[in-house]
Amino acid sequence: MFYVVSYDIPDDRKRDKVSKALLDFGARVQYSVFECILDNKLLEKMTSKLTMMVSDEDSVRIYALCAKCEGVAKVLGKGKLSKDEDVFIL
Repeated sequence: MFYVVSYDIPDDRKRDKVSKALLDFGARVQYSVFECILDNKLLEKMTSKLTMMVSDEDSVRIYALCAKCEGVAKVLGKGKLSKDEDVFIL
């Protein structure tokens, strides 16, 4: 399944840790936005890892895009949607 993960974290050190953790699961497409192609096991692993890192003052959002929705997603300007050819090893 295709996921878009975004975050708003005020603490610089914590924000860096979250962004480094997300690199294990997907590709950064904007400063605080990642696209991830994950099965249920990897989604659970990512969610669990992020849950341990964030607090009530932080915001992490994970949006699932079904195949139909992914097919009509648009990118304006530079960049493209992440595809399966990238392999992420944890």
